[in-house]
Amino acid sequence: MTPATPHTIAELVRALARERGDSLALTFIDHAAPPAQGTERRTYAQLWDAATRLATGLSVQGFGPGDRAALLMANHPEFVEMLVASSLIGLTLVPIDPRTPPERLAFMLTKTRCALLVAEPAALQSALAVRYTCPSLRLIAVLGEPPSVAAVPYGSLLADTASPELAQAQRPADEDMQILFTSGTTGNPKGIVYSHRKFTDTARMAASAFGYRPDDRLYSGLSLTHANAQLVTLGAALVRGLPVVFSRRFSKSRMWQTVREHGCTSLTLLGGMTTAIYCEPATPADRDHPVRLVVSAGMPATIWRDFEHRFGVSLLEFYGTAEGGLTMKPPGQGPVGSIGQPAPSLSIRIVDDAGQDVAPGERGQLLIRAADGTPFQVAYVDEPEASEAKCRDGWLWTGDVVHRDADGWLFFDFRMGHGIRRNGDFIDAAFIEKTLAETGLVDDVFVFGVPAASRVPGESDVVAAVVFAPNAPADEGVAVAALRAALRRPVVLQQVLPLNAIPKTASEKPLARVLGQMLAEQPGLALGWPA
Repeated sequence: MTPATPHTIAELVRALARERGDSLALTFIDHAAPPAQGTERRTYAQLWDAATRLATGLSVQGFGPGDRAALLMANHPEFVEMLVASSLIGLTLVPIDPRTPPERLAFMLTKTRCALLVAEPAALQSALAVRYTCPSLRLIAVLGEPPSVAAVPYGSLLADTASPELAQAQRPADEDMQILFTSGTTGNPKGIVYSHRKFTDTARMAASAFGYRPDDRLYSGLSLTHANAQLVTLGAALVRGLPVVFSRRFSKSRMWQTVREHGCTSLTLLGGMTTAIYCEPATPADRDHPVRLVVSAGMPATIWRDFEHRFGVSLLEFYGTAEGGLTMKPPGQGPVGSIGQPAPSLSIRIVDDAGQDVAPGERGQLLIRAADGTPFQVAYVDEPEASEAKCRDGWLWTGDVVHRDADGWLFFDFRMGHGIRRNGDFIDAAFIEKTLAETGLVDDVFVFGVPAASRVPGESDVVAAVVFAPNAPADEGVAVAALRAALRRPVVLQQVLPLNAIPKTASEKPLARVLGQMLAEQPGLALGWPA
């Protein structure tokens, strides 16, 4: 008799705990802590034991179906324990980036009407600052010992022993598992409702599409508050029974050392991360690691081959949205720079502003739905109109502008409303970023557009936010002059905005909106091209 397919994360972990309980499941690394204290590990049995005791304790305290719990933390083993425990008792989780400012945090907690909030110590102050703005919030817990009576220790949520009934519980596959917020780059974020089935089905699709092998060990420095780390790494690892390593927070300077020390064979990167890693000075150890496969979303075509050669890896490029959908370009197939072709279970269209299909080579919005014609469904919390608009006519309207070549390979162009156009032409920001990165003078760089000073509709002035490397000239004017000399392309890049760090989302995506505000408050340094 074929065993039933697990449709919740709890069912996945329960099966793994029974089959290989003593095998290593999770490793979490805090690069800021001493090595002896900065690594936490969980076997499948340990994860299951903690999760079932947590489920029991939460249930005793009155949390269950209909309640929502916010997770205000970076990558901790307790995050995964909460995922598993909640899927045993019907509690819906709301993962939130712990760096979220209080005013946005208050919006997200109120929007989702959370009854429980579990925070890491560094985020507790923000949680306490907004607790009275969310009337549904009954309890705040913190990892470790709380410095205030306004919060309880996370450990107090766990029962001494697990309830046998809860340990065997099975929640409906289409019940709400969690609410994942969008990045909110253009306004308040939207909360995407994820069912248990959507989580496990997407994780299986990712594991299959990316070709993870039985002997793989996965790594991610992305936040578990983001769909990528949850589905591409954690979920895919659980459906394949693979060990997985997470950094508490992404560190470009420690990434290769981490995968080397922990024997990781595959890692995941998003666009902003690849450029930051590429900015690191080349060393003889760049190929000294066991990674065979880099699963990338947003690898700039300008550094693609150089990245593969320098680090001795194969790149698998994919495209996906938090709402769903997947395209993929396997290593060695298709043209460099492509985001691939849709997964076999999906169909796509590329349409113009009138909703009409465009010809190959022409830009348009990417639409996705199931290959069998099943209408795509997305539910945003308390936003029925936005939910309907996102899936009108049964298609997922991604909001991303793409084009495809004559052979059907797709290419990402820009997010609608975020293309950088200068003098009527769209700017290749990746080329500018690559050129600046190869000067060796910057640790990180991101090129973005702001409304043109000329006030021509749709036109942008082009700005590079840079974090100068320690070896760059101390005088910023001299350093900018060196960057200008490297570009040798007048007019395209107008300003450089020097920063200590580029503000980014939980998925390491640079926040262009925030950078634009910073530029308004602190004008950048002009490159001084001749008129």
